[in-house]
Amino acid sequence: MTDDLILKLKKEIIDILHLENMTPEAIDENAPLFVEGLGLDSVDALELVVYMEENYGIKIQSRKEGPQIFRSIKTMADYILEHQQKAAVKS
Repeated sequence: MTDDLILKLKKEIIDILHLENMTPEAIDENAPLFVEGLGLDSVDALELVVYMEENYGIKIQSRKEGPQIFRSIKTMADYILEHQQKAAVKS
């Protein structure tokens, strides 16, 4: 499940952020998304926040959460899975 979600996230991030000439295979799921790694910026961060809300129903509650959640593709996937598990338990 995690590997499928990681691949999906890679593809969608490439599409959403218009990362031309980038393939999912070229993205290391453990590499930083900001500064190093993909080199994303604050505008990209906002787009990722909106993406998480629209596609996964995840609302980032505080600015302090963002750097932890968006550290890498892997941390995003882990957060999504954790959020989905919590939602399933509540149902």
